[in-house]
Amino acid sequence: MFIHGLLALATVSGPAKSQQITVRSDSSGVEIVTSDPSLSEASCTLGDEPVFRVGDDDSNEATWFSTIRGMGRLSDGSVAVLDRSSAEIRIFDPDGRHVRSMGRRGEGPGEFRSAWKLWVLPGDTLWAGDYRPWRYNVFTRDGEWVRAVQMTPIYGNPSRQGGVLDNGLSINTVERDPVPQDFKTPDTVVVEVHGPDGELIANLGRILHTTYGPGGMYQLFTASALVQAGGSTIALGRTTEPEVRLLDDELRLRRILRWPDSDRDVSRADVRAWRDDYIESRGGRNSPNWRPSDEEVVSGEVPTAGVFPAFSYVEIGRDGRVWVLPYRKPREKRQRWMGFEPDGAFLCHLENSHTGLDTYEFGADYWLGSHTDDLGVETVVVHRLKTPGHG
Repeated sequence: MFIHGLLALATVSGPAKSQQITVRSDSSGVEIVTSDPSLSEASCTLGDEPVFRVGDDDSNEATWFSTIRGMGRLSDGSVAVLDRSSAEIRIFDPDGRHVRSMGRRGEGPGEFRSAWKLWVLPGDTLWAGDYRPWRYNVFTRDGEWVRAVQMTPIYGNPSRQGGVLDNGLSINTVERDPVPQDFKTPDTVVVEVHGPDGELIANLGRILHTTYGPGGMYQLFTASALVQAGGSTIALGRTTEPEVRLLDDELRLRRILRWPDSDRDVSRADVRAWRDDYIESRGGRNSPNWRPSDEEVVSGEVPTAGVFPAFSYVEIGRDGRVWVLPYRKPREKRQRWMGFEPDGAFLCHLENSHTGLDTYEFGADYWLGSHTDDLGVETVVVHRLKTPGHG
């Protein structure tokens, strides 16, 4: 229990360095936890080989994916995967064997118009997003369709950010575009909370989002709003600032995570490097892939932000940890997740030494995601997550 104005200091040791964590409470009792991950060499690692893998057997339709849009791990180690193209949720046991599928394309009960994202709640209840309009299809792990949860008022488009909490509250977002679009005024993300039956019960406010101009072209190195939810935690932030605000499942702001990040000024060399890499990624200016809009991007007609975003993504672990992915600057090869304990203390750096991986879920001792090979084949993989002191 923290008293207003009290400053608590704790030292967390890594293999070679130590970091100092500052914890204080503001006038409303919200904990502000500040640490400097750059002072710690504590590391988390992923196992060299996956302990679960499925998706590269083209002889079996059930184990071949077209467009993975969500996944989650069940209580017994089984994995649920949402494939958008087939409009199915597929369950695989811990050995990778296909157990069952649920859902199909259509407009009826338990069917998907356009499947998008997946959440696993207590009791292995599955919530899968679907649009248009935005709603959730709820299934049991045995494949029984329970109900559809339709947003009220109706969402014409999907919620791009947010998630479903263990208590059945869903955190949904709506983007509001500025008029005119002039590379000066950022759009905003409205964060709303809906009850287990889809009724609107709270508005958590607006967060400034991306800055863009005519034609939908974004300002180079633009900041964005970040909204994530899972378990009993809601994470809110804007990437201009190195901080994440954490709310509990009763919608109370309980903690703010902060870390110093001063080296974010954008230089001319950074802009040149980004543009050169962009041209190369498109196959060059003489490539048939080169479009007029590409020329606008590299010609300097699109304004550039003065500072880089501090981070690019936040993930709430199934164990309540918070994982923050720092923004990757041009030509920066090293990108390491920063892991924070549920109480806000910095845990470790997680450097991804595997190529082609996309993160979907962190657990206490596992990482769940997809791997895409050079041919574009997607596989679902689980790697052991080794944390300091638990390797």
